[in-house]
Amino acid sequence: MIDFVKLLNERVLVFDGAMGTNLQAQNLSPDDFGGKEFEGCNEYLILTKPSAVEKIHLDFIEAGADIIETNTFGANDIVLSEYNLQHLTYELNKKSALLAKNLAKHFDSKEKPRFVAGSVGPGTKLPSLGHVAFNELVNSYYKQISGLVDGGVDLLCIETCQDLLQIKSALVAAVNVFEEKKIKLPIIVSVTIETTGTMLLGTDISAALTTLEPYDIVDVIGINCATGPKEMSENVRYLSHNSPKPIFVMPNAGIPENIGGKACYKLSPQELVNWLEHFVKDLGVNIVGGCCGTTKEHIKLLSEKLSGITPSRREWNYQPSVSSIFISQPLKVNPGPVLIGERCNANGSKQFREYLIRNDYEGMVQIAKDQIKEGAHMLDICVAYVGRDEKKDMIELVKRLNTQVQLPLMFDSTEYEVIRAALEHYGGRAVINSINFEDGEEKTSLILPLAKRFGAAVIVLTIDEEGMAKTSHKKLEIALRMRELATKKHKLREEDLIFDPLTFTLGSGDEEFRQSAIETLEAIKLIKNHIPNCFTILGISNVSFGLNHKARNALNSVFLYHAVQAGLDLAIVHASKIMPLNKIDEKVKSLCEDLIFDRRRFEYIEE
Repeated sequence: MIDFVKLLNERVLVFDGAMGTNLQAQNLSPDDFGGKEFEGCNEYLILTKPSAVEKIHLDFIEAGADIIETNTFGANDIVLSEYNLQHLTYELNKKSALLAKNLAKHFDSKEKPRFVAGSVGPGTKLPSLGHVAFNELVNSYYKQISGLVDGGVDLLCIETCQDLLQIKSALVAAVNVFEEKKIKLPIIVSVTIETTGTMLLGTDISAALTTLEPYDIVDVIGINCATGPKEMSENVRYLSHNSPKPIFVMPNAGIPENIGGKACYKLSPQELVNWLEHFVKDLGVNIVGGCCGTTKEHIKLLSEKLSGITPSRREWNYQPSVSSIFISQPLKVNPGPVLIGERCNANGSKQFREYLIRNDYEGMVQIAKDQIKEGAHMLDICVAYVGRDEKKDMIELVKRLNTQVQLPLMFDSTEYEVIRAALEHYGGRAVINSINFEDGEEKTSLILPLAKRFGAAVIVLTIDEEGMAKTSHKKLEIALRMRELATKKHKLREEDLIFDPLTFTLGSGDEEFRQSAIETLEAIKLIKNHIPNCFTILGISNVSFGLNHKARNALNSVFLYHAVQAGLDLAIVHASKIMPLNKIDEKVKSLCEDLIFDRRRFEYIEE
């Protein structure tokens, strides 16, 4: 079997054209669909008139397409239930795959291998808007993907995606199928960018890339549908400069025009090819094809001009990031650090806690929005409070934050089920806060696979079975142990790990903690030196616990400055209360530094 992913680096591959457009061109009758009640259900044609589907596959194969897609775009429970055909989900997908695969085999050769892609469409309900539950969508995609895999598809194309949470559900379903069948197929994920410049829910291309990039089961990321190639060009350029994965582009034959009540696409084969040739030769796109409005003539010319040529070499520059469903946020900024708002925490914010007790979710959302104005880049979310249902509270809040707040979220909980529920309701790339070795590796070994499954980053506290690490070398030892467990056993990457070397209060006067800030700053340097691709974080306000508000603001600000100088990447803070050093009185600054660096002064009184 030819390695599909390896082939992408050697030559451009050409997808087929539009299934729906070319079925409509056959002027099929209600009887062809099995009755008027099924008219428009293209996926059902595999049982009622398979010859109509076969003709399209043959047209595109003869036109020179390297890859043909199954007629299964809407073949999941959710869509098929609109025709009362949901009981046929598995059968329709398997038969569609078998039909396409049998045709492709007849034209397959060593010089020009032919592939079949299982088409997995977005469905008609968006989980981020509450139209359908995440796990209901996972189950629906599971049946669809099972049928496609059993029918022999060579790869999956999760396409025309409108909602990042919908993509995640399809990827979870794919992982479930792969694990059950002990198989791994290549996966293309293709988002749809509207004429507004974003996905339907407002997601920009950077947020989409950030969310998908951590998934190692995703082999190709791209764009299809909604517009012609001209309107896609800037987003294709973004992927060219930033995507570590190969790129897929499948535009419509231009923007449709409504003529006589029908959508008409006017982009000629030559115009389509001109744009896609530019994408391939100048932007390094690996896979091209046609979406709505494209015919065998479009694909024939595309194949003649581009099939088999080597894609141009790209110099991409991806920065590890997190995202909401709207925007991407790099985990390192210059000047640093990334500021994580701490006010959406029931244990740290009195106002947030009062809103939580009153079930005032709109009030909690407003606190989140207020932190955007204060300069936060990300928000820490903690709803754990005695006597309440933490999982229920987290779900209710995350559902709102997912669509109402621009900033990425960090889910702060010690409970596996709470973290899982949060991830199942969040479209972007989140951070899990946090894991440690306090109870050994058992609990950590539950959370790390969860991070892998949902593409999340993870905060690691330097705590082990002996307790909180107090010296820099002990902090490093725990960090190295976690790096080994996370990367070797659970297949995360160093850049998915954010180490917190812990901050202890300097306000207690406790002799044990007099040099704790020095040890923390040194630990940041050691961790960054030994695990260069990781990130570091601190809960800054811990350093001043026990002092009055004015002293806390000053000490937090001065300590944060020195932490950043040591290499700190992220800080959990009340952003509006952090002051630039030049705004702090020199004497106050000096006193803070004396405390941080344990500069003791002794005065002797002669008797």
